[in-house]
Amino acid sequence: MLKFLTTHGNSAALVIDKPILELLNLDAKTPLEISTDGGNLVISPIRDASREKKFRAALEKVAAKHAKTFAKLAK
Repeated sequence: MLKFLTTHGNSAALVIDKPILELLNLDAKTPLEISTDGGNLVISPIRDASREKKFRAALEKVAAKHAKTFAKLAK
C-alpha cells in the first residue's frame, strides 16, 4: 500500500485506513510510540503490561501444545 503524508496545519499527517486500524485493534485514542531505526519510521501501539503478559502466556501455551506440529512444519 502506497501512502503519502497530508498537510495538517503546520504539520504532516499520515492517514491510516480503517481496515488497518481494525486489524491492529487501534483507534484515535490509542497511544502510539514513534521511533526510527535510522532508515525507517516505526509506529507501535503502546499496550499495557498486563495485556502483553496475557499474550505471552497464550503464545507459550500454544507453542507447548503444538510443538510437534511446529517442528514438522519447520522441516
